[in-house]
Amino acid sequence: MNIGYARVSSEGQNLDRQIAALRAAGCELIFREKKSGGSIVGRPQLEKAIDRLGTNDVLVVAEWDRATRSMADGFKILQRVADRGALVRVLDKPHLDLTTPLGRGLLAFLSAMAEDERQRIASRAADGRRVAKGKGVRFGPKPKLTEHQRAKALARLAKGDSCREIGRDMGVSHQTILRLGG
Repeated sequence: MNIGYARVSSEGQNLDRQIAALRAAGCELIFREKKSGGSIVGRPQLEKAIDRLGTNDVLVVAEWDRATRSMADGFKILQRVADRGALVRVLDKPHLDLTTPLGRGLLAFLSAMAEDERQRIASRAADGRRVAKGKGVRFGPKPKLTEHQRAKALARLAKGDSCREIGRDMGVSHQTILRLGG
């Protein structure tokens, strides 16, 4: 039996292209997921797809980087599939025959390339955050109090009002007020 697995990284992305390719490849069952590709951990549909494989079944993915973005995770997937007596087929790499050592080696290489791409994406994102911070962009949740409200709360704290009293008056948690004084 051909069992398909399709994944995109976010809810806003579309699985249609992968689903069409998997159906054209004769997949009788297709597991779909909208989750980040950083790790195979926390991807229940990939787990179900692999668990469903029996002897001589084939796990079919449209593109290898939809299944994994790391060499280690790629090896884990291949090992789990092999332990079930099944095979892996990657549609965007038809020249790979994963029943041979050479084919598995090439797939391991592709997994390493996907991991490298993941690291480059993470590096670019970190660089972007650094530049943004340098320009004064504040990350995290929006402050609950305006500058004026913070000044007012600090003045009340200095006069001896309790954090709970100030927080209640300003409609925020006493913890928010407590953090102002710290």
